[in-house]
Amino acid sequence: MVKLNKTFATTFGLTAALALGIIGASGCQDNSAAGGTTGTAGTTGATAGGTTAGTTGTQPNASPRPTPQKDGATIGDPIKIGLVASQNGDLKPWGDDNIKGSQLAVDEVNAAGGINGHQVKLRIEDSNSTPETGKSAAQKLISDGVVGLLGEVASGITQQMEIVAFDAGVPLVAIGATRTDIATLGSNFFRVCYTDDLQGPVMAKFAYDYLHLKSMAIMTDNKQPYSVGLSESFRKAFEEMGGKIVDEQKYQSKETQFSSYISNLKSKNPDGVFLSGYFTEVGPIASQMRTAGVTVPLLGGDGWDSSELITSGGDAIVGNYFCNHYNNEETRPEVQKFLADWKAKYGGVPGTTMGALGYDGAKLMMDAIKRTMDAKGTKSKDLIAALEDTVDFPGVSGKITLKGHSGNPPKRALVVKVTKTGQSFVKAYEPDEVMKK
Repeated sequence: MVKLNKTFATTFGLTAALALGIIGASGCQDNSAAGGTTGTAGTTGATAGGTTAGTTGTQPNASPRPTPQKDGATIGDPIKIGLVASQNGDLKPWGDDNIKGSQLAVDEVNAAGGINGHQVKLRIEDSNSTPETGKSAAQKLISDGVVGLLGEVASGITQQMEIVAFDAGVPLVAIGATRTDIATLGSNFFRVCYTDDLQGPVMAKFAYDYLHLKSMAIMTDNKQPYSVGLSESFRKAFEEMGGKIVDEQKYQSKETQFSSYISNLKSKNPDGVFLSGYFTEVGPIASQMRTAGVTVPLLGGDGWDSSELITSGGDAIVGNYFCNHYNNEETRPEVQKFLADWKAKYGGVPGTTMGALGYDGAKLMMDAIKRTMDAKGTKSKDLIAALEDTVDFPGVSGKITLKGHSGNPPKRALVVKVTKTGQSFVKAYEPDEVMKK
């Protein structure tokens, strides 16, 4: 592995440059449809991951990632894990489900005896839906001695957390941050979600092959790294399939009036529009599009995933499509157990996918801690090695393999249709169906 010095200097420069453009959060970013995992707590705690290396799915990064110079924290008793989530601000729906999913996982492991007899303490700090506060929250948790960090959902917040985690030598498991290049910042970074390198091509393939749309316009939130990266990924894949991008309009988070952007793209007469931003703006955009007479299909990424999308978009957003990690209607045993456990603890079902991904992230972290302790490891650096060695971990959102994939697990992606009551499953794509070999 490459040490900190020149490699990290280059990487840090990229991070700082990206950070300048961040005001909101971005990554997955908003409330996602809930899902769960069964994570399996054994009699001593979290269950071990798989044992055979998987090779299908997203391609591993070609270059080695920088390696932290510090050893990180010591695994103590209780075992302290930190979680940064949006308890306030625009991304609160995601943060709420993330916290509930993570706490459910920790409670299950503790009820089964903990990890090798050690109870797990989940320390939670609020990002307030902003990168700056998220970075401060990560610093506070590391000062408190957490052995590993969970979070965030938004890529912009997660990127700032990774700067802190790398410097401290602590692993970071991202819950819903899908911007692909965050993983290049350090070998301590992992995620339980797919990346934009997958969901962009998934939605391009769905548009071109399934909906038979041959020309598309794009609307990008230029303040969100998530949206910028996803638009780029969609554009590249759609054009490679033979489709044409006729226009791209760029707005900024917090805007409420989109008539000028809509007028511009309407004049290009696209077959459909790809909205790569978050639910916070997508709902109003859809409503204003229909008012302006734009009736073509609307498509997007997992940033749409929130019940607030229906509230702000109304009938205008119903019947349109987005990419997601999980769906409550799945019949897999892991999903059904997760939903039953969620209902028993909280009532109802998760409002977004971040419930399932939060659960998966916490269970994966605890599974890796158990493997670390079984191998007589004591430090965060040992935990990083255990996370890197993960194969076929049985998550609610699907199997998670990190070994050989530079922090980016190959994951299946779902396309769902927005309904008046939530979302319905349309089609699933395996990584090999859309990723180049």
